[in-house]
Amino acid sequence: MTSEDLFTVAKAYENKARQKDAAPKQPKDAQTPKAKVGSNVPEMSVSDLASSLKRTLEDNFSHIRVRGELSGIKIAASGHLYGDIKDVDANVNIICWKGTMNKSPIRPEDGMDVIITGRVSSYPKSSRYQIIIEKMELAGEGALLKLLEDRRKKLNAEGLFDEANKKPLPYLPQVIGVITSPTGAVIRDIMHRLRERFPRHVLLWPVNVQGTGADAQITNAIEGFNKLDGTGLPRPDLIIVARGGGSLEDLMPFNEENVVRATAASTIPIISAVGHETDTTLIDYASDKRSPTPTGAAEIAVPVRADLIGYIQNCQSRLATASLRMISDHKNKLNAQAGKLSHPRQILENKAQTIDLLSEKLNSVISLKIQQDKTRLTNSANKLISPQSILNQHKQGLEYLNQRLERSVQQNVKDHKTALESQLRMLKSLSHESVLSRGFALIYDDNGNLVRQSEDVNDQEALTIEFGNQDKLGVRVQK
Repeated sequence: MTSEDLFTVAKAYENKARQKDAAPKQPKDAQTPKAKVGSNVPEMSVSDLASSLKRTLEDNFSHIRVRGELSGIKIAASGHLYGDIKDVDANVNIICWKGTMNKSPIRPEDGMDVIITGRVSSYPKSSRYQIIIEKMELAGEGALLKLLEDRRKKLNAEGLFDEANKKPLPYLPQVIGVITSPTGAVIRDIMHRLRERFPRHVLLWPVNVQGTGADAQITNAIEGFNKLDGTGLPRPDLIIVARGGGSLEDLMPFNEENVVRATAASTIPIISAVGHETDTTLIDYASDKRSPTPTGAAEIAVPVRADLIGYIQNCQSRLATASLRMISDHKNKLNAQAGKLSHPRQILENKAQTIDLLSEKLNSVISLKIQQDKTRLTNSANKLISPQSILNQHKQGLEYLNQRLERSVQQNVKDHKTALESQLRMLKSLSHESVLSRGFALIYDDNGNLVRQSEDVNDQEALTIEFGNQDKLGVRVQK
């Protein structure tokens, strides 16, 4: 069953219920009027009608399978999923409880073509019927979506989508590079919005935004803008990659790896504006900023000129007001301080009187100081000894020392002479000459060595004998 068939059946039940509920609502305190004569239609409350419709839907559509495209998917804080499933002609609310969501092998996103299994119910407070999902599976483009999910996980694992790598957008770029089709409405929307907000110089790099080879053109455009230095063209401060909405197949060039890698490697900040607000492509993860629409990208790229002018004028006005207030405050403070000041003549008179008093005190102090120093000098002079007296004392001391020195020198000479004579006598008594004078003699060999034992003399050796009178006699030994 398609969502169109389900919509038709539910509409029929809804019209039948409205016919039954044609009677107007009565106040609580009013008496219930009697039924019209000839009418056997029982009256019911709104709650009864809503409950009856709810039971009817749940009884007749307790187990259905519906194929369609997910739209407006939203995960509440409780973990429950709310959204719609739609096709070309109809739209049905869907709900997936948290427990079922946790068991689902896929993560629902806008634009997914899915087959859901569940039951139809209604929400009485808003008079809406909805499908309570018990199972969800991909359909049609499921394989393609799985491929994209696997690719997203792979590129994310490589760090291409890390927030730390996102570059800040310039507040007011001088040159904006736009990568899109030159013939579509996208470039006109961007230019129109830029002119409205803040006109900037725009460089358009025309590319195909769908079909074979579009991804290579987009990649070359991104890399080309980054290499514009020194080429004569201004290098953009910001790049916008944009195209209008379309099917998943139409948006595939913006899901290709080469486009995503070029976007992540760009040194120029990039805003991705691909498809409508519900469309999400892999370039959105790698870009520095995602815009739901190309027009929104132009709004993100530049501020509103009129707002900036108004802001500057407001700041100028506030600065002027603050300056005037500050000048007025300082003027008041100056006047207040001036009122506390004395007249200069009065200040000079007071100072002159003070100087006179201090001058008198200074003269008195100086006179007293001179008198004190004079007295101290006189006392010190009386204590001084005459230089002549000092010289005489030193002369007497020098004469006394000179006398002591002479006596000491004479005594030292006498003592040394006596000691020298004693040593001389001892030397003579111990000299060999004294021994020789007593009848002894010295014997020398040919070499002049003293002979002490007979064993030291060789046969026929010439000897020399020295006597006490210093006479010497030469002999030859005969053993």
